Amino acid sequence: MKRREFIVKSGLASSAALYAPTVLGYGTPSANETINVGVIGTGDRGGGLIPFINEIPNMRVVACSDIIPFRLSSGLSKVEGKAKGYEDYRKLLEDKNVDAVLVATPFSTHSQIVTDALKAGKHVYGEKTMAKGYDGIKSLVHTAENSGTIFQAGHQYHSSRLYTNIVDEIKKGKIGKITAFECQWNRNNNWRRPVPDPKWERMINWRMYREFSGGLLAELCSHQLDFANWVLGSMPEKVMGIGGIDYWKDGRETFDNIHLIYSYPDGVRASFTCLTSNAMGDYKVKVMGDKGAYILDYVQAWYYPEGSFEKEIGEVDGVSGATMNWDQGRGIPVNFDHEDPSKQALIDFRDNIVNNTLPISNAKTGAMAALCVQMGLDAMYGNTIVETDLKMVNEILG
Repeated sequence: MKRREFIVKSGLASSAALYAPTVLGYGTPSANETINVGVIGTGDRGGGLIPFINEIPNMRVVACSDIIPFRLSSGLSKVEGKAKGYEDYRKLLEDKNVDAVLVATPFSTHSQIVTDALKAGKHVYGEKTMAKGYDGIKSLVHTAENSGTIFQAGHQYHSSRLYTNIVDEIKKGKIGKITAFECQWNRNNNWRRPVPDPKWERMINWRMYREFSGGLLAELCSHQLDFANWVLGSMPEKVMGIGGIDYWKDGRETFDNIHLIYSYPDGVRASFTCLTSNAMGDYKVKVMGDKGAYILDYVQAWYYPEGSFEKEIGEVDGVSGATMNWDQGRGIPVNFDHEDPSKQALIDFRDNIVNNTLPISNAKTGAMAALCVQMGLDAMYGNTIVETDLKMVNEILG
């Protein structure tokens, strides 16, 4: 089979099952029962999700775990009600009062902790990027596929009802044949967290060190890679990229700027740029087709039709011919009420547990994004073009 035929026809590429809820046969709490959650990793992300869980009916945090004492105390302080604290996450997994866990630890630990949690019989919400390295990805997928519990990958935009609506419109042909994606996530800061004692440097600023981190690609651009895979129902064929430590000369090992191009089947190219020296444009996803384009940010979207569209024009603020339904030249706003994507993802996690459904962001879709991240890292660090290893991908995704 030719490369393109394999990518398009194999289960990993175009199977609707990867992106559609499926009823599973697991025994789970009823709709009226409260799901008790343990949070493993109570730093910025894990601690930041606790207030959302406090707001969600039939979910409550009953335990927290972190190896850094003041981070653990901070996480516990955000819980409404009583929660136990554990320095060792394995002790939390032994707590029979915990039904589900949220894993928000450093990237390099995801595969091991999630695997341990699934084997302990817990439902798991695993933060992105799902796993580091090809072996870690393969191990997690295998465990998730053979566990009797729910695993949801933490790509929260998969749960955003705005993003879901946009993907549905794209698949219905709203922007025609897709030709390109342009994605960026720019910031103007050093990406460091304050460290009260030097002994905590590598634990707190783990994102700066290759041993623990995938840098900007894993922590930021992985969301946008997941979106491109979702829209196309496909893995890329190859990737090229470059990055460097060119602005923040502070001992970090991961790049402070990255620029990558992923090549998908049928000539679709997807570019990803991330800066830490200039915040212009912030976060943006642009998906372009031959009939139009969508531009998305965190919680808003705009539709930009191609030339034949009849624009509504008239007198606006005294300027003749101004476009009435266009927003600052970015296109027509997509008006769609929706929850914060992170909160919605946790609501979906609850519902997937109660209803025995396969999450739309699951081990296989999470693996697709994680594989794209690892390929991109290999391309940048190796200064080479990395092609998809079809045999390995098929072994991982089936």
